[in-house]
Amino acid sequence: MIESGITFDYGQLVMDNEFAAMIKHAVNGIEVTDETLAVEVIHEIGQFGDFISHDSTFDNMRSQSQPQLIDRQIRENWQLAGGKDMYKQACQKARHLLETHKPEPLPESTLSQLRTIVNTAEEELGVVLSKE
Repeated sequence: MIESGITFDYGQLVMDNEFAAMIKHAVNGIEVTDETLAVEVIHEIGQFGDFISHDSTFDNMRSQSQPQLIDRQIRENWQLAGGKDMYKQACQKARHLLETHKPEPLPESTLSQLRTIVNTAEEELGVVLSKE
């Protein structure tokens, strides 16, 4: 338990963020209409026809979740592109975020509230946890 409090895997955090986005997308529901079911396209193309190259397939594929770490290329192309697994990509993205992210400063009202919380905790504990 102590180890879990001091050890952190940024790559895992980036992957968890990706999974949470995919779950959120699924939980928001999937629109079911004649258009999203491609009823007309099915009648047009017929059984065993080529749906992949039809315009509606391309138009509707963007409504699916758009993961950034999951590589959906065929294996040969994935290997030619370096064959990085999801964890390696997540670590690379985490490194990039840590090096380049510039967070917006907190509003003064939020900083004031945080200061009040810390000061109250210090008074209750009889210790000084921070320097102002």
